[in-house]
Amino acid sequence: MNKTVFDKIGLPRQLAWAYFGVLIFMMGDGIEQGWLSPYLVGRGLSLEQSAFLFTMYGVTIAISAWFSGVLAEAYGVKRTMSAGLVLYLLGTCGFVGLSLPGLDYPLMLVTYAFRGFGYPLFAYSFLVWIAYAAPKEGLGRAVGWFWFVFTGGLNVLGAYYSSWAIPRIGNINTLWTSVVCALLGAIFALLLNKSEKRRSVSGNTKEKLNELLKGVTIMKREPKVLLGGIVRIINTTAQFAFPVFLPMYMAEYGFTTTQWLHIWGTIFTSNIVFNLIFGFVGDRVGWRNTILWFGGVGCGVTTLLFYYSPQFSSGNFWIVMTAGVLWGALLAGYVPLSALMPSLVKEDKGAAVSVLNLGAGLPVFVGPAIVGVFHHVVGGEGVIWILAALYFAGAFLTKFITLPEK
Repeated sequence: MNKTVFDKIGLPRQLAWAYFGVLIFMMGDGIEQGWLSPYLVGRGLSLEQSAFLFTMYGVTIAISAWFSGVLAEAYGVKRTMSAGLVLYLLGTCGFVGLSLPGLDYPLMLVTYAFRGFGYPLFAYSFLVWIAYAAPKEGLGRAVGWFWFVFTGGLNVLGAYYSSWAIPRIGNINTLWTSVVCALLGAIFALLLNKSEKRRSVSGNTKEKLNELLKGVTIMKREPKVLLGGIVRIINTTAQFAFPVFLPMYMAEYGFTTTQWLHIWGTIFTSNIVFNLIFGFVGDRVGWRNTILWFGGVGCGVTTLLFYYSPQFSSGNFWIVMTAGVLWGALLAGYVPLSALMPSLVKEDKGAAVSVLNLGAGLPVFVGPAIVGVFHHVVGGEGVIWILAALYFAGAFLTKFITLPEK
């Protein structure tokens, strides 16, 4: 009976505890996402300094994400996830315990960037496990569940928890609780999950190094994989650009930090629901069509709608919330890309997933970098149009990402 239920919803039963572990781990990582930038600006950093901090964080996330798939292939998923946990804990303790209390900016850059190596190794390498464990006809739903727990932890539970915790225990103590979340997530994903681990490839050090290099060479051998990586970058660039400048923009229309966090959390509550919906839609109407129309075109339109909604509604909370929820829902239109990418190749799926993960990691760098470079030149309105234009360009590129049999 239970097996039938799991099969119907597209969740690989043998990985259920690991999915839950990723949810809890990412909740810890997402605790600060919606408020750290305005908090640092309020303590004396400039917006450009804050943007650069997140940019450096994004660089290490991108590097870690790029190699997460091939590391999982070469050394095993469990080892790769464990390494991510250790790096995350070390970076968090350095950032929260050493650099943040005294606002030591150079040390903040180093420790927060080091922290960025952690979660991609823990979460994104799990996608390799899913790519091998889930049946192809249900892969869209299986990755939909991954993005459900990933985003649910990072953007929903993290935002709502921090909006509750900050008034009660303060900003820095709230950040410390991310350590507890990371450890709990690892217990569920690595200890309680009884599924057979995805084993590493056999061979000596040279053979393992060749496996790692596939994360680079596959983009030359398989141009469609490169295109998919570019579209994946576009997918969440706005997601990581918005928190750098939108809280201050919303404050101009009377929104408090708590209201902004509620909007941000609700946006991604909508997103995680539609992560599942678009997993099913993609399996039925086509992965590429779903990405192109719902993801690319839909997000381009709703990005503009979300930005202008405070202006045409005179700061009406519910209208702004509705516009944000629409954007969050259509952001899930990119979910089938996680099924499409490994399906572009018959072998070296770990390398294809590495390119996908690089595309998932780079927005953490690209989003704040766009704000840092262009905000003082074209303002928030100009940045929004840049982000919308990227979505439309991504929709055009998606036309050329076709499966081998087509």
